[in-house]
Order: sequence, then C-alpha cells, then structure tokens
Amino acid sequence: MATTSRGSSEAAVAESFLATYDAVLAAKWPAGTTHSDVPTPYGTTRINSYGPEDAPPLVLLAGGGSTSTVWFAQAAHLGRGHRVHAVDLIGEPGRSVGERPIRTVTDLTAWLDAVLDVLNVASAALCGHSYGAWIALHYALHAPDRVRKLILVDPTQCFAGFRPGYLLHALPMLLRPSAKHTRTFMSWETAAATLDPTWLHLRDEAAGFPATRPVTGRRPTPDALSTLNVPTLILPAENSRAHNAAEVAATATWLLPHAQTATIPGATHHTLPLHAPDAAELNRRIEDFLLIE
Repeated sequence: MATTSRGSSEAAVAESFLATYDAVLAAKWPAGTTHSDVPTPYGTTRINSYGPEDAPPLVLLAGGGSTSTVWFAQAAHLGRGHRVHAVDLIGEPGRSVGERPIRTVTDLTAWLDAVLDVLNVASAALCGHSYGAWIALHYALHAPDRVRKLILVDPTQCFAGFRPGYLLHALPMLLRPSAKHTRTFMSWETAAATLDPTWLHLRDEAAGFPATRPVTGRRPTPDALSTLNVPTLILPAENSRAHNAAEVAATATWLLPHAQTATIPGATHHTLPLHAPDAAELNRRIEDFLLIE
C-alpha cells in the first residue's frame, strides 16, 4: 500500500509539473510555436520550435532545472529571422523522457548529434545558458563542423569555477529540493528581481519533478579551447553570483581564438535569459552576432 501511495504521489507531482509546463508555453511563447518529441538513442527529446521553417536554425539549451520554456523572450524576438529550437535536456525537468542513462560528456554529445540529425540540421547556431552553455561548448569541441556559431550565456564551469558562496547558498536547494528553497535561492542570486510569475511557478514545480544526476566534469583544457575555430560570443552577467564575470570574459578572450565578449549590464546569473530588463539586451547582442557574416 505504501508503494502505491508513493507512486500515486509521484504521478500527481509529475502531472502538476507538466500542466504548469504547458501553461507557460501557452501563456508566454508566441503563437505558431510547434512542439515535437523526437527519438534519440537516449530517449524521447521534446523540442519547442518557433520561426520560419526555412530560416537558419538556432538551437537553445537551458540551464539546469529551467526547461526549454525559459527561452520565450528569445523565441519571440530571434524567431523572426531564425528557426528557433529550444530543447529539453534528457534527465532534467521537462517533457523529454529518458530511456538510456546519459552518464558522460560523450553521451551528451551523441545525444545532441541525434537531435540535430532528427531535425535534419547539418549546421546550426548553438546557444546555451549556464549548464546548457557547458554542454554547448563541449558539443562545439566535439563537432565544430555542425556549429555555425556558438553563444554562451553566463557559462558555468567553462572558463571559471563557481564561487564558494554560490554553492553554499544553493546547498539547501540541492540537498532538499523544494519550492521554498528554490525561491530563497533565486531571490538571493537575483537580488530579489521580479521574475515572470508563470515561469517561476514552473521552476517551483521542477523541485519535485524526478530528475537524474546531471553529467558534470572539468572545464575544457586550454589546449582544447585553443583549437576551436567556431565564431563564439560569450555573454557574462555583470552581477552574476555564480562566478566572477570579469574573470569569465578575460579567460574566454584569452583562450578562444575566435571569441568576443559582451557583459550584460545589471544582469545576474538567474535573471538571464528571461528577465525583461536583461532579455532585451541579451536578444540584441545575440541577434547582432548572428547577423555577422
């Protein structure tokens, strides 16, 4: 009986999360957004897409716990000239369903290879935020011929380590996930910025959604980064509490031969990419970079 009760409770949590996920898409994403569940060797991957079908592809990878829905401001703006594909990571909260564990960086890159194959995309602009940026950078090192341009939004564990204070404040949320711990942490990191309430409710719900341990690892080596020939834009958040934005910018510029940086003024790690005052500048920087031949 206890097992049945626990199973029913988990099912109710998942159902509530998915209903909130769909509510964010309906309320925040532009009309004409399409949704696809594509097969990969690691499970079914949800992709939310917007923009002209014949436009250049732009693939977006969200940070941990954020889901692909967090990119609504970018989809609406950048989808005017690109076919935007926002992807739910397998193993993270979202509508992707894992069937085979993703345990290594090699698994992550093979999964993203499969996603691009199903989308019939030979080469795409690839943009990631936070953990999604870490994945995007590793993918560009794995398959530079499939990445037309690379955009890293306040990338973590790419060019600098986490600040100890950030990890300390995140600890309660990581050890005992709950809406309360998530809200407390987000309020601290964003200096109590007003985040979109519809999406923030989904972020609360994600605390109870079953997830697997994310693939983590060391930062790419300087030797590996020095060989990357993909045009790259790094967009640190000026007031990020995750790491030192100036260190991220300086290190990226030093290590990457084809990189440029532009710090998003006033932004914190978790106000990006959705906080309205920061999203407009973020969108402008990404759009300008994508238009460069």
